[in-house]
Amino acid sequence: MRLAAELVAALTERRLTIAVAESLTGGLLVAELIAVPGASAVVRGGVVAYSTELKHTLLGVPDDVLAAHGPVHPNVAGRMASGVRNLLAVDGVPADIGLSTTGVAGPDPQGEQQPGTVFVGVAMGADVRVVALHLEGTRTEIRDRVVSESLAALKALLDG
Repeated sequence: MRLAAELVAALTERRLTIAVAESLTGGLLVAELIAVPGASAVVRGGVVAYSTELKHTLLGVPDDVLAAHGPVHPNVAGRMASGVRNLLAVDGVPADIGLSTTGVAGPDPQGEQQPGTVFVGVAMGADVRVVALHLEGTRTEIRDRVVSESLAALKALLDG
C-alpha cells in the first residue's frame, strides 16, 4: 500500500484525477488506491469489465479490435484506459488518467493466451502506454502482481 499512498499523494499534489478499468483484477486495483486516506480527492472510481462485451459497450473498445485479437491484447488495454477516462467523466470533464488491466489469471488459458499473459494500459491525454507482463504463479499471485505492476506503470507515467 506504500506505493498506492505515494501515488495518491502525487496525484493530489498535481491535481490529477484517475479512473480505473479492470478485468482480471476484478476491483483489486481500485481497492488498493481507495484504501489510502484522501484518495477521494483524486480517484474517480473503477469499472470491472470482466466480460468481453462490456469492454466494448462500456469502455468503447471497438468490436473489430476484440474480434481480431480477443480481450487480452495490448490494443484492448490501451483502449480500456482511454475509454474509462471518458466513462467516469464528471460534468463532462474526463478523468486525467485512465489505468486498465486485461489478461489471463488462470488456471486455464483464454483462447490462445496462456495464464500470466497480462496487459496494463495507462492513458493521459493522447499519451497511451501499454505494459506487457508475462507472470507465473497461482491465480491469486498473478492478480496481486498485476496490481503491483499497474501501480508501477502509473508511477512511471507520473515520473516520466
